[in-house]
Parts: sequence; structure tokens; C-alpha cells
Amino acid sequence: MQPDVTRKAQASTPEASELVKDRAALERALGEADPGTLLLVLVHLTGERRWLADARPHLTGPMSYQESMPETMRAAIRRALCDTLVDYAESGRPWPPLPQGELLIDMLSTAAASPVGDDYVEMIREDLDPNYSPPLELAKSAAGALSSAGGLDVIIIGGGMSGIGAAIYLTEAGIPFTIVEKDIAFGGTWYQNIYPGCGVDTPNHFYSYSFEPESDWSHFFAKRDELWQYFERVADRHRLRDHTLFNTEVLSAVFDEHAESWTLQLRGSDGRVFDRSARIVISAVGVLNRPKWPEIEGIDTFAGTMLHSGSWDPDFDWRGKTVAVVGTGASAHQIVPTIAADVAQLAVFQRSPHWVVPNPNYFRDVTPGKKWALENIPFYARWYRFQLFWGFADGLHESLKVDPTWTGNGRSINSTNERHRQFMERFIISELGESSPLLAKVIPDYPPYGKRILIDNRWYRTLARENVELVTDGIRRVRPEGIETVDGSVRRFDAIIFATGFQASKMLAPMSIIGRGGADLHAVWKPDDATAYLGAMAPAFPNFFMLLGPNTGLAHGGNAIFITECQMRFVMNCLRTLIDEDKSTAEVTHEAHDRYVEEVDRLHAGMVWSLPGVQNWYRNPAGRVFAVLPYRLVDFWRLTSTLDRSAIVFSEKEGAPAAKEPRTMRRPL
Repeated sequence: MQPDVTRKAQASTPEASELVKDRAALERALGEADPGTLLLVLVHLTGERRWLADARPHLTGPMSYQESMPETMRAAIRRALCDTLVDYAESGRPWPPLPQGELLIDMLSTAAASPVGDDYVEMIREDLDPNYSPPLELAKSAAGALSSAGGLDVIIIGGGMSGIGAAIYLTEAGIPFTIVEKDIAFGGTWYQNIYPGCGVDTPNHFYSYSFEPESDWSHFFAKRDELWQYFERVADRHRLRDHTLFNTEVLSAVFDEHAESWTLQLRGSDGRVFDRSARIVISAVGVLNRPKWPEIEGIDTFAGTMLHSGSWDPDFDWRGKTVAVVGTGASAHQIVPTIAADVAQLAVFQRSPHWVVPNPNYFRDVTPGKKWALENIPFYARWYRFQLFWGFADGLHESLKVDPTWTGNGRSINSTNERHRQFMERFIISELGESSPLLAKVIPDYPPYGKRILIDNRWYRTLARENVELVTDGIRRVRPEGIETVDGSVRRFDAIIFATGFQASKMLAPMSIIGRGGADLHAVWKPDDATAYLGAMAPAFPNFFMLLGPNTGLAHGGNAIFITECQMRFVMNCLRTLIDEDKSTAEVTHEAHDRYVEEVDRLHAGMVWSLPGVQNWYRNPAGRVFAVLPYRLVDFWRLTSTLDRSAIVFSEKEGAPAAKEPRTMRRPL
């Protein structure tokens, strides 16, 4: 019988004496935990680097030794860790401080299975601290000043993942706020998207707030219901419901230069339009929330059922029907395998294929022992999170950069990228067989990561089913009875599902945002060309902050929650300065904005998704990459951790006292 998974303060570390009360149960739990993560915990607790040297021969990639480490080594690690925990319990000494210097670098490099430089040390040391919570630490640094901020208040637009995170930072700082949410519940995309098979393609133990870890996920890649419940639970834990206007939509936001505040026009569920004002506005609406219907001739003439993955009809029953799915991106990758066994016939219309990678954890449950380890073993959850951080984000970044000396003949852009391509090609062939006629249709002709990599959801096995057809001919028109392709063929369907993504380039639409001097944000951005300093601020829009704004999406992997937390540090530093120096508004300069955008564009020019001929939703019609981040996550963390005073103008209040020495909200080491 495994130890029970108990709920305790997420930021605390259990006493050693509690862990070893039942050694047999502890040993059983360790048997289900990841041996590589246990290795890092063992070195953390003992400082014995010899364990790292023993593990290195078994490293072929991030977390690779989870599968390749010999059982004799796994058993030795479990025994040594168990003995170490008993020793801590018997001696009564506290857990050791965080690793330092070369030991930490050695541990990080072993966890990543590649050299990790000093640029990660500061960020990782912070993340490894189980007692560190960014919102709480930022509030502590305010020394009580924020709670008497003299009229400083905030409206947060959106109650999804970003809005919830922003509200928690403000709650801890004592800044009053109101969330305006157009739906009837928290959760954003995880409330709105209910299509069959909907789930996350980033591991849950990374796709969660750093200050609200969850050890009780049922799967490593959870489905929609569990994700939505997590965000609802976090919101309720912080009592955000009392500060939220649900079922209320923001129509416009206008900056009043005389009052130096924003007035928002809202529409409630009864259709009544009313105003709310605040000095600060934080837009947390995201970009993947307005379904994009394709412009196809005759789309309004279809006589059957027509749906979009982003606006799913929960009453639609696909069983026994002839169904078309238009699109082969992330949502189609989840819908198609989920419904294929129950439909009569399924046609999947593909414009271009995606690269797909297998992950052994995608379908696995999280075992009781692993949950217990995450909840109880000191530092285990934090080291596990770093391994996911590297394996699903920054560890991939070098493979995205075009090597001008590489002769990949359009197949790949550097040696690592080519190695990834070969691995995925071998996987596809293993799924379909070397003689399958589908191979010519499903192996992309562009380098890996030109579009976001998808995790295999039994995609190829589904396409090989007898009742499934992969159609690569272009669609000419939709007819009342079905779909006509460019070769003149007409296929009849009972239902058409459009898995064609979202209006990502129409950021902050359909809201009207009017800033200083009557500047219209959508006119400034022109069609489909949003830009912002740190993805968060635009010139002429004082005290207006965007979360997950332009160029903050993650194309190669990673965690959007991480980006939100980075941006909220920047926001809180601005608010800190407004209070400390008794300023009225914060506004990014044109020069700082333009320099940042130029650097972003320069970096994107050397990335795989900017190659000619590669089609993705990251670029606008003019070819500029507006959606995704060119930086490593650690780079963006550094850019947003401290406030560059040369980039932001803080305007004086009438009769304001002399400015105090500005303080940073970045945690000192």
C-alpha cells in the first residue's frame, strides 16, 4: 500500500521525521519515482558528486536516463536516498541550503544531458527554493506600501490562466483589482474549449503556476476537465471570485489624459452597457480565443452540421456519421483519434503535414508513488520541473537556429535539427510501415519546428484505419452535400469540423483601445502587425499592460504560464515605481519599443519558422513573425526580472514630492 497523497502547504518542505515513519512504504514510493530526479535529490541532500559521474554514461538526452539507467544503479540510488532521509530524521538537522557554484552547474548539466551555463544559475536557484513564491516575495518587498497606494487600482481583462496569475500577484501586494471575464467561469481557453480529446501538450507538472504546484495530476498530460478544475481551484484558493465580474465583456478602453486613468465600457449578461474606471489596466485575453473560420466558397451552404473546434457544440453526436475534419494542427490531432472509432467514415483534409514526436508519458497515469514523491520528497518536484523546463523548452532552442554553413537541402537547418528529423521519420515509418502509401503524404517537406511539434496521439495509426481517409487535394468549395476538392471530386458528409485555429493576428480584438492623444491601438498596429515592448507595453498607452501579447507565444515548446509570470514581474516593478516615487503613469518610450521590436525581428530572421516556403500562423500576411518568442525562456526571464528605467517614462503627479530611490522587485540572491 502506497503512502497517502496528503494536501499540505505547497511551498513548504516536509520534516524528515515524517518521511521515514514507514520505511517500507517510503521504499515502495521511491520505486515508482523517476530515478533521474531521485539522483538529483540525492546529490542535493548529500553533496556527493560521484553519483553524477556514474549517471553520465547513460545520458543521451534530457531525462533519457529515466529509461536507460540500469536497474542496479536505480536500486543503489533508491537505497542511498532512503538511508539519507533516515539519517536526516535521526540527526534532526535541517535540509541543506541550495547547491552553489560548480556543484549546481554539474547537477543542471547532468539533468539536461548537455552543458548548462552560468546564465541559468540565478533563475534555477530561485525556482529550486521550495519556500519561494514570486507573488509573495514581491509583496514582501513592498513593505506594506502597496496597500496604501493612494488610489492605485487595476482592472484585469480576462479570467483565464493569465488573469488569474495577475490577480494573485496583486492580491499578495494588497492592490485592489477587478477581473472582467466574458464567460461564466474562470479558466479561459480551458473553459472555452470542450472539443473531444481536448488536452495539453506540455507536461502538467511544468504547465502550472510556479507558486501553485500540483502533485495530484491524474496524467502527465491532462485533459481539459482536469486543467479547468486546476485553474478554478487556484482562483478559489485566492478568493478571486469576490473580485470578478463574470459574463461581462469589455467593449472599449479609453485613456483620460486629464484624470490619468482608464475608462472601460462594459456589457453585462443582460445587455446593459456601463462604465468602470481604473488607473491601471492589465489585458489578459490571450490570443487563441476567437475561432478562425476559413474563407471557403460555399461554406454557408452546407446542409449538415458544421462546427469549429474552438466553438464546439456539446450536443453534437458524431457516432455513426460521415464526418470531415478540415485541418491537421493541434486540435485536429486530438479530435481525429478520439472520434475515429465511432464514426462511419472520416475524411481528414490536410493542407500540410506536421512533425510529430512520440512521448512515452502521453498516455500514462501518474502513479500513487510518483504523486507521493512529488508531494513529499524534498526538492523532488522542483528538480523534476527543471528537467521538464529543459526537455520541453530551452533544451530545444539551438535546434531552431539556421546554421548558414549547413547544407540540409531544405530538410533541416543544422546538425541537431537533422538528427531530430531522422528520429521523427523513423517513428513515422515504424507506425505506418515502410511500404505505406501514406508516407508520402505525412512526412513534411520542411525542417522540424517550422511549425510547432505535436506529441503523438496515435495519429498515424488513426490515419491508417479503414474508415479514415487522408485528403491532400485542396478544397475548391463547400457544397450543400459536402466538400468539393480541386480535382472535381465531391465527398458527402453529415458533418464538417473545422479545426482551423484562431484569429491570432487580431490581438485584443474586438475591443477598442484608445490611448494618449486619441491613439487607436489597432490602427497603430495596422492589420495583423501587433508589436509591444516585452510583449507587454505599447507607446502612447500609459498604464496599459498586456499579458501574452505580441511575440510571447512559444513555438518550440515551453509553458505560457512561465511567460505570464515573467511579464507580471515587469508589471509589478512598474507599479512599485509608481508608488515609491509617487508617479502617475508608466509608459514605454518609442525608442525602447522600436529597439526591442528590431531585435526580435533580427532574431526571428535566423529561426526555422522564418524560412521561405514554411507556412505557419506565427507570421502575418507581410511575412513578419508577430506571434512567437525568439528568445530562450531564461533570456526572457532576465529581460523582465529588472526594470530598465531608460525604457519607461514615469510621469509626475501634480505637486508630487521628490522621488525616492527606486527599488527593484527582483529577488536578491
